[in-house]
Amino acid sequence: MFISLRYMTAIRMTQFLLLHLRTDTSRDIEIIVLHHQLAVLRRQTGPLRPAPADRAILALLSRLLPRTRWQAFIVTPATLLRWHRDMIRRKWSYPRRRPGRPPTTPKIRTLVLRLAAENPSWGHRRIHGELVGLGYTLAASTVWLILKRAGVDPAPRRTGPTWKQFLTAQAKTMLACDFFTVDTVFLKRIYVLFVIEIATRRVHLVGVTANPTGAWVTQRARTLVMDAESWIEQIKFLIRDRDSKFVAGFDAVFTSTGVRIIKTPARAPVANCYAERWVGTVRRECTDRMLIFSERQLRKVLAEYIQHYNRHRPHRSLGQRPPDPRSPVVDLEQARVTRRTVLGGLINEYAQVA
Repeated sequence: MFISLRYMTAIRMTQFLLLHLRTDTSRDIEIIVLHHQLAVLRRQTGPLRPAPADRAILALLSRLLPRTRWQAFIVTPATLLRWHRDMIRRKWSYPRRRPGRPPTTPKIRTLVLRLAAENPSWGHRRIHGELVGLGYTLAASTVWLILKRAGVDPAPRRTGPTWKQFLTAQAKTMLACDFFTVDTVFLKRIYVLFVIEIATRRVHLVGVTANPTGAWVTQRARTLVMDAESWIEQIKFLIRDRDSKFVAGFDAVFTSTGVRIIKTPARAPVANCYAERWVGTVRRECTDRMLIFSERQLRKVLAEYIQHYNRHRPHRSLGQRPPDPRSPVVDLEQARVTRRTVLGGLINEYAQVA
């Protein structure tokens, strides 16, 4: 702005000197032209928005022109006075301090959240006392505000393990089951019952039927327990939803083997997230990409897909390894890789050639 102001001031001074060298006739004609152009500008619609340099030039010229001649300006006298006051204010301005408390530094905020994470039983008062002992000066309400904005619960709610920590610690002893449906080409709905081991993500197909009654579900549970290998002995918890198809006989089959039934809250699929995640996987990779005609075809398709899922498909929670790895990882640069199609080319499997 300062450079522009100096440039425009030099132009105006040059024009002022040239004006004095002209004849009176040409000067009067030029004044008439300028008055007419000013009248044209005043008739234009829309607010006038002069640049800061233009405002400074007009404010300085208003000091040189008598007040009675200010009608030549395209703005009101009040506007000229306001522009002049703004120039004085910017010249004699001093740095102002923002009102209120100074903002909390990121270092203190990070330290507060660290103390809360490492000490679940500490409340905001206890964390505040620890910070004072470390030499940080802040109010206890500031600590409480930092914890609240970060979504950290009060100390009594942080003392116990979270649902994620509980599932991680008990994963080797937990099993999840659920239903999902598949609609055939003839608009017949087929129900699929499965279980998944949370620790290894291994999936077991329990049954496929179009009429899932309580007796059928109970019988499929007995078959699963009878055909299960040693993995059923380490299961202590079974997670299921509150579907009416899970009758008392279904629960009795598992409780007889020492398994405790855990029912998820109503309308809370996130509580059975492992089973729900697998349902999404099998739909995206298999059933949504095929036309199913009968229960027999669906049973065969799911059996082949589950074999691929357990033995070959990588899983992020297992370090990109399948639930049942067939062979250790080898250097791909030193081995030949072959492809084998699954489900008629719907899915590809890759292996090393010996």
